[in-house]
Amino acid sequence: MSKIKELIKKHWDIVSYLFFGVCTTIVGWVTYWLFMTLFSSFGMNGELNIIISNVISWIFAVIFAFITNKLWVFRSKSFDAKTLWYEIGTFVSARLVTLLIETGILAGAAFLFGSDNNVINMIMKIITSIIVVLLNYIFSKLIIFRKKG
Repeated sequence: MSKIKELIKKHWDIVSYLFFGVCTTIVGWVTYWLFMTLFSSFGMNGELNIIISNVISWIFAVIFAFITNKLWVFRSKSFDAKTLWYEIGTFVSARLVTLLIETGILAGAAFLFGSDNNVINMIMKIITSIIVVLLNYIFSKLIIFRKKG
């Protein structure tokens, strides 16, 4: 049992990132589904519904991810204004890049396969979520919350 604890401790950032990444993904998926359903009930369908729902779900997921990444994954303890604004700015910027990638893939898939096929839309959401999680980890580990020195 102690070897497992040692392994988790040694790779804490990866283990906790995966855990909170799954939680963030769930926040994103649930809010995406809620807004897709909500907007569909008001008659908004197609690519516009997909894009708007994705952007709104992204906002919820980014807020959740920043808090969990800062406090528990990368254990960034500094709350001085300069560090905090750097972390927020680079975090949101990196997430904007992956949002554009994700939105482009989702919109492209909707164009190619039809925007009214919710099964295809959710499959594409799963695929893009995997891509986004990997890219976000790289940005967070190497740029945003990198250890100084």
